[in-house]
Amino acid sequence: MRVFSPAFEDGEMIPAHWCAPASDTLPRLEIEDVPAQAVSLVAILEDPDSPLGTATHWLVWNIPPETRYLDPQDLPAGTCVGMDTFGQAGEMGPPPPNGRRHYRWEILALDAVLDLPSGASRVQLDRSLRGHLVERARLTAIVEPPEPEAPHGD
Repeated sequence: MRVFSPAFEDGEMIPAHWCAPASDTLPRLEIEDVPAQAVSLVAILEDPDSPLGTATHWLVWNIPPETRYLDPQDLPAGTCVGMDTFGQAGEMGPPPPNGRRHYRWEILALDAVLDLPSGASRVQLDRSLRGHLVERARLTAIVEPPEPEAPHGD
């Protein structure tokens, strides 16, 4: 299985327009070569460089296995969205509040549909995943807050 984004290459910087101060959206993800035995998919976005420890920015599960792209603003019917580290449901996109960070997306192929309601936490999701993982794919991006604009001369 493979996950990638048309917005950036694995291990590369996310383009600046995704990190604008008013931006809170995530780039679209593409998914290929989902294993035939997959019954559902899970998407996780985390920031392992957060001063809080690894911070979860997005949790989605019960994604149909035939899904070939994920757009946080247009999720497939029947998917469930969980709580991020900050107690919010939905995605929390770039930019980080300070410093360079790595954002890591994981797509997990499972052999089951999870009996877990929307709004569940990362701990609850991790517990539900046990024994169901078929395959995983990862995509990492570097994210930096934009440079402050230089003052204009008079």
